[in-house]
Amino acid sequence: MSELQEIARQVQSCSECRLAQGRTTAVPGEGPDTADLMFIGEGPGYNEDQQGRPFVGAAGQFLEQLLASIGLTREQVFITNMVKCRPPNNRDPYPGEISACSKYLDRQIQLVRPKVIVTLGRHSLSKFLPGETISKVRGKQRRLGSFILYPMYHPAAALHNPSLRRVIEEDFKAVPALLAERQSPQREEPDTKQLSMF
Repeated sequence: MSELQEIARQVQSCSECRLAQGRTTAVPGEGPDTADLMFIGEGPGYNEDQQGRPFVGAAGQFLEQLLASIGLTREQVFITNMVKCRPPNNRDPYPGEISACSKYLDRQIQLVRPKVIVTLGRHSLSKFLPGETISKVRGKQRRLGSFILYPMYHPAAALHNPSLRRVIEEDFKAVPALLAERQSPQREEPDTKQLSMF
């Protein structure tokens, strides 16, 4: 069993916050442990809670279209969320719930060592850049330790506000250049001190 699989096993049996009581199944995240690109969303929705996989509903279909637009598939990237269990009625996760799940996400980042982390929405943005607003920093890269942080609107935002669809599509076009920028013969270890500060 790989370390990522062990994290997934721990997530499936986790009961450290109230979200565990209402879940059908936990959604640890998925993707190769060598992925250069990691996406971090907010939390599972109904479809994810049923299937145990991240981004499998309408927002996930849009994400797959975005990936296809730059020549990638979801099998090539790592996709996860701030919280691994569905909040009731898809409400925002509470700070204590995010805190309880953070050890799993931090460990996933350390193990995968992505070159680029794309935060989807304001909750994952606030993990790395607390106090920033998504409308101000979306589409702007920032170097954090061993990876490039690239904030974007959540794909679900385009489902609620169609005018954001083009914005998200335009922001997504920059991802290949970010990956190319971080191409190096040797993969760096992530800065664990930087992670522990989040």
